[in-house]
Amino acid sequence: MNKIRLSIITPAFNRGYILHVLYESLLRQSSRQFEWIVVDDGSADNTKELVEGWQQSQSHSGGFEIVYIRQDNGGKHRALNRGIPQAKYDYIYIVDSDDYLVPDAVDKICQWIGTVDGKPEFAGVSGLWGHSADRPAGQYPAGKPYVDATNLQRKRFKLLGDKSEIYRRDLLLSYPFPEFENEKFLGEAAVWDRIAGDGYKLRWFGEVICIGRYLDDGLTRNNGTRTKLDNFSGYTFVEKQNAKLRRFPDNYLAVGRYIGYARMRSLSYSEIRATLEISRGMLLGGLLLGLARTGIKKLNGSIKGRKRGLES
Repeated sequence: MNKIRLSIITPAFNRGYILHVLYESLLRQSSRQFEWIVVDDGSADNTKELVEGWQQSQSHSGGFEIVYIRQDNGGKHRALNRGIPQAKYDYIYIVDSDDYLVPDAVDKICQWIGTVDGKPEFAGVSGLWGHSADRPAGQYPAGKPYVDATNLQRKRFKLLGDKSEIYRRDLLLSYPFPEFENEKFLGEAAVWDRIAGDGYKLRWFGEVICIGRYLDDGLTRNNGTRTKLDNFSGYTFVEKQNAKLRRFPDNYLAVGRYIGYARMRSLSYSEIRATLEISRGMLLGGLLLGLARTGIKKLNGSIKGRKRGLES
């Protein structure tokens, strides 16, 4: 049987100042059974020169192959749609440009894939994303070497927070990221949840393989109200999917969230219901749950403010 190999894909936009950290972590990998595809999302910095320089040095060192692709600035999801068809190998690992891998990450991933490879119900595997090697983000069930679950079952199995997923190439080709005119942001959940909704599982492992931080120019810190309103078709796609695929109360909370942003866009309640394709009851339930959640958040904020005032 052929050795399992990875295609690591990194979308990059003006990340020349930090991309070398990921590159150096790839050089330290205990296994070189991978290629690295950098999709430059229209950077105006030195990303192109950096990657081309690394390509030349790799050609003389017998190391992993580096592929450079450049596109006009269109967002991470479009960069992935460009990079995935260029991948040579059967499994794809999307690693952000401000992250880096632990030295045995590729070796671990290939071993994990070996436990599910050839089982059609599995979309791939996942490790943990962490702030450091011993400080994983989010939650993972204690004492479990791995958990088999879909992306939609993460809450039930305490698989919360950012993780580090590796998906089958054939599935990612079958579930491309939707692209909406004049919009440059769409979260990975738009694809991960569609795959999960069709019954595909991941095998989630409890070891950190990727380390990073939330930078000021990153997507995580900038996915606020303005981003949602500026990318409203994509945001609508995700919340409509949430309303359809997620269980109560998460599906109703998705409706409640959407109502808030849709009203900012001057959509009527009847337009919201038609857009999400939901019943009047679900619209009302989402509205009430959303209002209750907002009220609780404001109350918690008020209580914390008073505590700070008393302690100062």
